[in-house]
Amino acid sequence: MSNKQEDANLILRLYELRREEIMRQARDWFTTDFMPEGVQDLFDAIMGAHNARYRMVTTYWDMAAAFVNHGAIDEELFNDIHFEHIAVYAKIEPFLDEFRRLAGTPQYLKHLEQLVTRR
Repeated sequence: MSNKQEDANLILRLYELRREEIMRQARDWFTTDFMPEGVQDLFDAIMGAHNARYRMVTTYWDMAAAFVNHGAIDEELFNDIHFEHIAVYAKIEPFLDEFRRLAGTPQYLKHLEQLVTRR
């Protein structure tokens, strides 16, 4: 288990990653341009021109959620500071089960899902 200072340091390091220009562009694309209407839109994002942007955002938040789920970052503190992970999950959640089934990846974004649905 971690102490509050370690939690704060990890959160600040995660924030620094979010500030990198390419990550900012990916986050901007995900929040403003990526509007999935079905599972095929997730496949199109992964297989198409926006592959890196999609993966950068989703895997970043899944990684951050894994830190929380495994106790490296305090969950209450993390959720007090962040909300973007909830928006990312909300955008893909309607299609997540079908995507996992079709892609054969039952654990896809499981850490993000566990964190958000536990709230």
